Parts: sequence; C-alpha cells; structure tokens
Amino acid sequence: MSNHTTRRNILITGASSGLGRGMAREFASRGRNLALAARRTERLEELRDELLAAHPQITVAIRTLDVDIPDDVFSVFRELDDELGGLDRVIVNAGLGKGGSLGTGHFRDNAAVARTNFLGALAQSEAALELFRPRNAGHLVLISSVAAVRGMPRQFTTYTASKAGVATLGEGIRADLAKTGIDVSTIFPGFIRTELNESLEKTPFIVDAETGCRALAAAIEKEPNKAYIPTWPWAPICVAMKVLPLSVVGRMA
Repeated sequence: MSNHTTRRNILITGASSGLGRGMAREFASRGRNLALAARRTERLEELRDELLAAHPQITVAIRTLDVDIPDDVFSVFRELDDELGGLDRVIVNAGLGKGGSLGTGHFRDNAAVARTNFLGALAQSEAALELFRPRNAGHLVLISSVAAVRGMPRQFTTYTASKAGVATLGEGIRADLAKTGIDVSTIFPGFIRTELNESLEKTPFIVDAETGCRALAAAIEKEPNKAYIPTWPWAPICVAMKVLPLSVVGRMA
C-alpha cells in the first residue's frame, strides 16, 4: 500500500445489489462519501436514502449506468468526479453471472457475461485512469472472483473466463502504473451469498453478504496488490486449485 491519506470519495459500480450494495453500506459506516452507479435507478435511490438516514454526515451521489455502453461510463465517471470534488477510489464491481455450457444454445447469455464482466471492466478502468493519471493519485479496485483461478464447467465457463480476464487486466495495469502514485488492487471474493448466487444453497464455505462485504471493505482499505476474501479458507484453497486436477476443481462449480 502506498503512503496515502484516507480515500474519502469512493465510486462503486453495480451498487444496486449484491456485493456493490454491501460494500456501499460498509464504506458509508466508515464515513466515506459515495458515488453509486447501476442500471436500476429505483434501487439506487432507496440505497442512497438508507445510507443518508444512517450517516447524515456523508455525501451520496447516484447515477444510472449500464457499463455495456462505454460512452456512458466515461461521462458518468466524470460527472461523479465533479460532484464529489474528485474521486479517490473506483471499485469496478458491476457484473453478470448468467450463462450456460458452450454449444447448448446459450451464446447470447454467454456473450452478455463476457461483454459486461470484461469489456465493461475495461471501460471502467479506462474512465477511472483518465481521472487518476493527471493527478498521479487514486486507487483502482477490480473485483474478480476465486473462480478465476481455473476454468469451470457448465454455466460457469464464460463467467470464470471473464473474471480471469479481469484479474489479468488488473495485473497489467498495476505493472503499467508501478512507478506512479496510483494503486491497483485485484480482489478475488469467495462464495458470498447475494442475489447472483442465491441458488447455491449447499455451497461449502459460503458466508452471508454482511460478513463477506465487511471483509471486502477491510481488504480494499489495505490496498493490496491482490487479496482472496475471506482470506480463510480461500487463500489456501486458491493455491490448491492451481495445481489440482481439473476434474477435482470442476466439482467446486
């Protein structure tokens, strides 16, 4: 972590539900000003009202945003940067989890996952760094997944590939910015119960959203190069996943 003062103004995409919503609550409780963006305006408005009622000292700005539309990503990031007086941290979180086995008629769903999770992350990273580079300051956070460590079967195949792309993107950006004042973190969440995975009722090691998002916020505040969340058991599991036979890894899907 670089020697920075506290990041006061934080942008989170995909903030209307799941990890984005949970992280917004956690950072609000830490007194951070928030810029929240997502497609579902009504849910963003509800979240803004909730956060301001609980933490009247903070500022919460919201914008409707579909990260699949790059021009909107750039304009919304600039607007939120202006409204909060300069963003200190951008959390690239918006994503999709639907999909199906390749060759079984799910191309449209798989293409949507690839487009939103990777190209959407690329657009967000570009937009964030256009703000950070002139200032030589800022913290870019990319939300990947422990599923990115290896390829997965069935409906997870494109999802894991897209999240692996996000992880590699983050690593490349970090290398590119190594001699600057800009920090880059790639976060690999484990199984955290959200709307995205509520069907995974018997998944081992799954934690509730509040616990998971508290751990996410705590890790992000440390500004690591990368982190597996929760650290236990996912850090050692991911080490094992890299060397286990694919047939064994696939059972985790």
